[in-house]
Amino acid sequence: MAENSSDSYSDIDPRSGFCRTNRTFYSKRNPVAIPSNQWLDATTYISARPHRATVAFIDAATGHRLTFPDLWRAVESVATSLSVDLAIRKGQTVLILSPNSIEFPIVFLAVISIGAVVTTANPLLTSDEIQKQIADSKPVLAFTTLHLIPKLAASNLPIVLLRSGAVKLNRRSDALRIVDSIEEMMNREVSRNRVKERVHQDDAATLLYSSGTTGASKGVVTTHRNLIAITEMLLQRLGSDEEKNRIMVCTVPMFHIYGVVAFATGLIAAGATVVVLPKFDMHELLTAIQNFSVNYLPLVPPILVALTANAKKLRNKYDLSSLKIINSGGAPLSKEVTEEFLKLYPNVMIRQSYGLTESTAVGASSDTMDECRKHGSAGLLSPNMAAKIADPETGESLPVNRTGELWLKGPAIMKGYFRNEEATNSTLDSEGWLRTGDLCYIDEDGFLFVVDRIKELIKYNGYQVPPAELEALLLGHPEIEDVAVIPFPDKDSGQIPMAYLVRKSGSKISETEVMEWIAKKVAPYKKIRRVAFISSIARNPAGKILRKDLIKLATATSSKI
Repeated sequence: MAENSSDSYSDIDPRSGFCRTNRTFYSKRNPVAIPSNQWLDATTYISARPHRATVAFIDAATGHRLTFPDLWRAVESVATSLSVDLAIRKGQTVLILSPNSIEFPIVFLAVISIGAVVTTANPLLTSDEIQKQIADSKPVLAFTTLHLIPKLAASNLPIVLLRSGAVKLNRRSDALRIVDSIEEMMNREVSRNRVKERVHQDDAATLLYSSGTTGASKGVVTTHRNLIAITEMLLQRLGSDEEKNRIMVCTVPMFHIYGVVAFATGLIAAGATVVVLPKFDMHELLTAIQNFSVNYLPLVPPILVALTANAKKLRNKYDLSSLKIINSGGAPLSKEVTEEFLKLYPNVMIRQSYGLTESTAVGASSDTMDECRKHGSAGLLSPNMAAKIADPETGESLPVNRTGELWLKGPAIMKGYFRNEEATNSTLDSEGWLRTGDLCYIDEDGFLFVVDRIKELIKYNGYQVPPAELEALLLGHPEIEDVAVIPFPDKDSGQIPMAYLVRKSGSKISETEVMEWIAKKVAPYKKIRRVAFISSIARNPAGKILRKDLIKLATATSSKI
């Protein structure tokens, strides 16, 4: 059980983890040890772990394999080139703008090993959006691919080219400012004379930008201690796996905190073999599972929804018998989808997890078969993590089975928002508690349930309506493939719940039928009062619904009627 501040462990309910004295929930999991040596960078810590597997990464497109010895040689070579050839120093920021690749974790580990800070950008962002992030983070160097270079044109940043292959370019071109290629850096002879600045666990390692689904995107500063802590937590979690020869496929973006934690730190430390897909494609994903006998699949809920909806066709076309564990994170996964998937794939265990960029992607998880049977739950609090459920209006700390805002505290919590003291102070209190903005409750067994984002609650006639609750119900309808519920402005009620729906193939379900169906399942104030059909639901790479975009679409469409 996590360390606590009460006078006696007798104040803590062993079943729920709730302390009656300070009204705090404590993790029921065994605590993990954070290295006492404070002068330690995350790369050195990860590289010292024993690796069970021989192969670290496999490129799904080419079949190219990178062994663990090759990985660490490449990291050292790139670190040498950064330090000696390009004069990158501790505290400077380096941008990675790239799709998933074998080279991504090499660059990531090399940059943070010399005390520099990694910031990443989504390749789908526009040039203007990327420029805004560059203006805020002020990188001194960028790693990117040939086809993404135009998006950096306005920045005038020196560029190291990833995946250059046989492309012949002038490395010192004034127009492109290409100063090196990853191939040359990886082949660089390691220099014993390279600058080795001391890196403290509290030094910044990453500057990742929050998704911005509920407001302006903010730079989240994550430290080496944060990365070391979550790696230890992940190692404890993977230690419960029955399958020790872990072969995983990388479906989530490496530029996102989920990808950083899974594929650039944690799974390397665990000695797993990772099959890398440059982007998500269902055919390529399932082919990779079949060809490389993948047994562990981290994903976001929309992929699981698609696997469930097309199960019969997919099982006839692909051999997925090697698959043993699915880990779903990045957004809530409904009980209905979970149960339907398990009916179709009874030999696969679904493990859910909860985390934010601000908590270095951890907070709670379901790790065992028994824990996974709590369908709809995000699992038990992660090791070394404490939680409070705070009344959104009064701030009062609530006991079990009471819904309020989730607050988290532990070694994985961010250092703060980059150059944004106001946002930091409104999110982190003086004692280090992170206000997550998520409406949650913890039940009598210590399991966390995410109800909704507080800022996304629909206010109907003074009642609070959680969109996620309605979405979960609608996904249980046999003719609905995907759904998003948003607040729609209404002069009488303030807001009304509106549903954007994707019909299943062949369905002709009408707006009226949807509203009548849901009305039988919820209280009157939660009823869906407006419906629109759409070809697909807009989501960010982590699987979160882009409600802002749908709200704009709904209001724009309404104004034209």
